[in-house]
Amino acid sequence: MERVRERDVAAFEELYDSYHRLVYGIALRMLSDAPAAEDLTQTVFIKLWSRPETFVQGNFGAWLARVARNRALDVLRGRAVRAEGEVPLDLALEGSLDETVFARIDGERVRTALGTLPEEQRFPIELGFFGGVTHEEIARRTATPLGTVKTRIRAGLRKLRAALETSVAR
Repeated sequence: MERVRERDVAAFEELYDSYHRLVYGIALRMLSDAPAAEDLTQTVFIKLWSRPETFVQGNFGAWLARVARNRALDVLRGRAVRAEGEVPLDLALEGSLDETVFARIDGERVRTALGTLPEEQRFPIELGFFGGVTHEEIARRTATPLGTVKTRIRAGLRKLRAALETSVAR
């Protein structure tokens, strides 16, 4: 990042080559839309190039994953605002309306429940499930013992299950 701050294009290309799959993976999992995930990936890296001072110190991969996640949440919020009162043009006519509605409700419940988890549990779950990162890679990126990563993910998933069961019971 120091080299990127000095406008070293080769250093930026190295960062992009190393981390674009992580950013794209998070975006694709959260947005379920390949073109939107590509746009988000481009936006994140343009921001990184134009404002490299936003990364101060710490685990770069974890920071970049949070930036991608936050940007994806912004996109989802924007969709929700625009979608109010709109019926999708590509909606199938054969009774799939219920499935579409329930899928959207379930996705929102999961995002809400995930947002209630402590960062130490939420972040590895997001990396693993939204980013497609292995437990070993999460441990390496976060400099956390593998057993601790697995314990945090298990505890977070238990809390998610409880939160989702509570929201369904209402």
